[in-house]
Amino acid sequence: MLKFSPGSDNVKLVKLQKLTGKRVYSFSLLSGYTCPGAHDCRSFAVEKDGKRTIMDGPHTKFRCFSASQEALYTNVYHQRKQNFVDLSSMRHDEGAMTLYIGASLPKRAEIVRVHVAGDFFSSEYFRAWMNVAKSRPDILFYAYTKSLRYWMENKDKVPRNFMLTASKGGRYDNLITEHKLRYAVVVPYSEDAKKLRLQVDTDDSHAALPEHKRRSFALVVHGTQPAGTVYAKSVARQRHGEIV
Repeated sequence: MLKFSPGSDNVKLVKLQKLTGKRVYSFSLLSGYTCPGAHDCRSFAVEKDGKRTIMDGPHTKFRCFSASQEALYTNVYHQRKQNFVDLSSMRHDEGAMTLYIGASLPKRAEIVRVHVAGDFFSSEYFRAWMNVAKSRPDILFYAYTKSLRYWMENKDKVPRNFMLTASKGGRYDNLITEHKLRYAVVVPYSEDAKKLRLQVDTDDSHAALPEHKRRSFALVVHGTQPAGTVYAKSVARQRHGEIV
């Protein structure tokens, strides 16, 4: 069965649980390897001789925080890798993935974040999640995605209980403007969000809750970042307890 993580494993999801009073779970795949739309943030955890290191993509401006997690934490890496392996074996079989995901859902789940790490890696996989959400109207699902091509190909299949947010900095950013999609953008500092006239989401409420479904928002960068970048400087200040 696929492995889901309880909200208590993630700081933002803990906040979302407190805010909503609902039980939150998340599902993840390997970062980078499952992200066909990634560009500015594309990074991978690379395993060699039992050790893992971070490899940035050729266009990386800020590093994917979840790839950093996979390089640091063995259990996290193997859980996400196994989820990826399981689904890869049926990656173009929409029906099989629908059944498998549905059967794996935690029984106590009330909110599910799809992909703390990873993304929709095929159109069939995207539809499988939409099918699962449609069959479970009692659960609120949400996801950030750069796989905007798959979203637009299947936009008529997105049920009301699945909140999607376009993640800026991908290969298909043109579709955000073309289709007037709600988006999230990563910024080094909260002041950058103010300049863009965007609120900063610190608890995933903007991403998850239907009352925010028409509002774009910002996320302040976190996780290890390439040395010498403005993003690395922001993370360093955060580690020293500064509010950025």
